Amino acid sequence: MIEGRRIQIRGTVQGVGFRPWVFRLATEEGIAGRVRNDTSGVTIDAFGASPALDAFLARLGGPVPPAASVRDLTFEEIPAEDADRFSIVESDSAGERAISIPPDLATCPECLAEVFDPANPRFQYAFTNCTHCGPRFTIATGVPYDRPATTMTRFSMCGSCRREYESVLDRRFHAQPNACPACGPSLVLTTSSGETFGNGNPIAAAARALKDGLIVAIKGLGGFHLACDAGSPVAVARLRRRKHRDEKPFAVMVESLQAARRIARIDGEEERLLTSVEAPIVLLQRLEDAPLAPEIAPANPLVGLFLPYTPLHHLLLARFGGPLVMTSGNVSDEPMACGNDEALEKLHDIADLFLLHDREIATRADDSVVRVIGGRTTVLRRSRGYVPRAVPVARAFDRPVLACGAQLKNTFCIGVRDSAYLGAHIGDLENLASYRSYEEAIDRMEKFLSVHPEVIAHDLHPDYLSTLYADARPEETKVAVQHHHAHVASAMAEHGLEGPVIGVAYDGTGYGTDGTAWGGEVLVARLADFQRLGTFRPIPLAGGDVAIRQVWRIALALVDDAFSGSPPLDEIPLFRGIPKTEVELVRRMAAGRIAAPLARGVGRYFDGIGALVLGRDAATYEGQVALAWNLAADPDEGGAYPYELERNGLATLDLAPLVRAVLTDLADGRAASTISGRFHNTIALATRELVRIAAAKAGRLPVVLTGGCFQNALLAKRIVGLLEPEFRVYRHGEIPPGDGGIALGQALVADAVARGEGR
Repeated sequence: MIEGRRIQIRGTVQGVGFRPWVFRLATEEGIAGRVRNDTSGVTIDAFGASPALDAFLARLGGPVPPAASVRDLTFEEIPAEDADRFSIVESDSAGERAISIPPDLATCPECLAEVFDPANPRFQYAFTNCTHCGPRFTIATGVPYDRPATTMTRFSMCGSCRREYESVLDRRFHAQPNACPACGPSLVLTTSSGETFGNGNPIAAAARALKDGLIVAIKGLGGFHLACDAGSPVAVARLRRRKHRDEKPFAVMVESLQAARRIARIDGEEERLLTSVEAPIVLLQRLEDAPLAPEIAPANPLVGLFLPYTPLHHLLLARFGGPLVMTSGNVSDEPMACGNDEALEKLHDIADLFLLHDREIATRADDSVVRVIGGRTTVLRRSRGYVPRAVPVARAFDRPVLACGAQLKNTFCIGVRDSAYLGAHIGDLENLASYRSYEEAIDRMEKFLSVHPEVIAHDLHPDYLSTLYADARPEETKVAVQHHHAHVASAMAEHGLEGPVIGVAYDGTGYGTDGTAWGGEVLVARLADFQRLGTFRPIPLAGGDVAIRQVWRIALALVDDAFSGSPPLDEIPLFRGIPKTEVELVRRMAAGRIAAPLARGVGRYFDGIGALVLGRDAATYEGQVALAWNLAADPDEGGAYPYELERNGLATLDLAPLVRAVLTDLADGRAASTISGRFHNTIALATRELVRIAAAKAGRLPVVLTGGCFQNALLAKRIVGLLEPEFRVYRHGEIPPGDGGIALGQALVADAVARGEGR
């Protein structure tokens, strides 16, 4: 008896060789019918005897192709058809949409072997790919993911490529970017004025230029990199000067895993990340004798390494024969350039040469950044390789939601049905170029999903550009979400927690419901609402954001508070190099609350104490001194400092005793590593006490740790170690703990509020 079943599969199942795989399974099990892409994933109409259909379904639920992932597999009975074979048919563009386009995938071993095989037609071809690798999201212009809905549509396949594309047994079957030197994209090396440079092989000429100390702008998958010789102090210093990037670390691309091991310590999980299809930048502990210019990451023991993830990168690194700086091709805080003309216009004062190609980039996507913290991968910047992979949510959205994200490290999120789609990393919304890129990215994602948001979520801060964008949207339902509530909700969403939970949200700054800047918060939270049960005592930031750069102002506020307005400034080395008139002006501003908002951020305490002990009066980028203070710590230090905890109403942590003890240790000549270790231990001990207070009031709930401070590996390890004997503790993994993940939390909170919950 022949039966029929319609099988619907959702997940990352387009552009990854999924339909050929289904075809092979069906053929092996004697199943007739058809498979097609649709707007939500893949649909299979299968006809056969009941045992064969059962076996087919079981295999569909087993291991899938390497780049694919199945989120949901359902089936229903349909009338049997008298089909005599199984086939792959045209895509269906009707119906509700879900993005099943995979992220861009690093070059697979088979394609890489072809690129370096002189006997292969694709020898040294920089755009070699197959269904297991290559560009996906960054070239997609629509869904379903077929060649006409990509920027490859302008390239007509030659006969050989067409045969590969149409052969179900070929690994390039329906590989939408499929091409070869005869019919595909091509490279050219030009000067900043657009004139062709060199003769013959553009990659070889670019490698020679890099060896000569020049800076080359390279068009990659999701935008441009600026590259230079990572072993040359002169070249790296030149790039810093031209890019106006004083000390912020540069990422480094190396030829192979073996080359990476000559630069950094690499454990098993870090090796897996470096060689994964996502190919992110991995933050690693640099070796003391690493063959890198010190200017790569001044005074920083960490280095961000990644491996080549396109044939172009592999060919260039092989020609160059050493590590290359590969930093985002942008000016100051603008988005990375992604078009040829855009790059020539914006980067002509930085790059000496431009390695260009004629395959357009539809969606900008910077490199992702990850770090292994406490043995677990933590995504710090979620972009190329991870986007647009959907985040499943435990409860389907009632109505489509657009969450606009934060001001810094911005991403947005669209929530529809049982999925949340985080956009690629935008960056800081501090200029018109970034804002326009933000608008374009939201518009593109809405079109991919064919969704019209009905609920708009935004940060509580009224002056964030993301808030102003939300205000300008035509939708009537808008929900302002407190910054740290959104942080906690993002962690809840990642782990499928519906709440309530105890949320520990530590970061630099977030607008609080009382008008002050929060950032050291312990909340008892559900998605719809929260109760604030613990915080840090606030300190005045004289000059507001100026103090985040001139961190001596934060240090001054801490010691002024700790010594009740009579601090021993003459005994503190930090203040000896700062004019007394400036010191007194800042003290008066803080005392009179003149342009001196109160801030409770844990990150500000890292800034201030780090400035005091390390003698650093300024930061050239946000969080620089806090990071240096973290990296200075002795992980084996067991001591801690005193603190006070006010328990009346809102539990408030007072670190004035810590400040006084730190200055005593500093005067006694204690090493910075010892003081930093004790500081970290103190924050961890105080956090445990704040969590215990919350648990005494709300019950022994799950604890989630969130906020940018949990990018600090030592702090996370200390707090988890103290809490886990008593509580179930959850940390971020694939969703960034910092502001890059906050939009996910905003979306979940807004959905709950729009339902009328929490009233």
